[in-house]
Amino acid sequence: MNERTYSNSVERLRSPERMERLEVKRVVDICLEGETINLVLDIGVGSGLFAEEFMNRNIVIAGIDINPEMIKAAGSYLPGCEFKLAPAEEIPYNDGSFDMAFMGLILHEADDIKKALLEAKRVSKKLVGVLEWNYREEEIGPKLEHRIKENDLKKIAADAGFLKAETIQLNKLVLYKLYIRK
Repeated sequence: MNERTYSNSVERLRSPERMERLEVKRVVDICLEGETINLVLDIGVGSGLFAEEFMNRNIVIAGIDINPEMIKAAGSYLPGCEFKLAPAEEIPYNDGSFDMAFMGLILHEADDIKKALLEAKRVSKKLVGVLEWNYREEEIGPKLEHRIKENDLKKIAADAGFLKAETIQLNKLVLYKLYIRK
């Protein structure tokens, strides 16, 4: 695990304060807006917060994470779903296996952001949703040097072959919808 990898307790991932900051239902609503999505890969699944919300919408979920404790936690909250131990840069699924891939506050932790986006694009047919921290110093979240500037993310996405990158500013975070096809 690299120095930016989340290493606090699973319980903290599901705290009421964090749930409010993440706007889980709103994020999932925005990701699904205008799309027919039946199968989602949650990259950096953590305890399965977003996976659980996608599943509540009758969407089949799979997830990966580099932390074995998170895989175990996700499995305990979402029994019957497939969770694998893997980094975002080496997704163990075939090309086009999912309608959508989702990354909830993990892209800034990737060792290679472009490779992680290329892998997410490879396994997705329609789009990749990326929830990230705003690029500004805040009391909570990663250091500024570990955050991604919007223009940098859009340039990396364009270089990775995404056709369009849409930015949605949330109350505390930012969501990017990266489209693979029109």
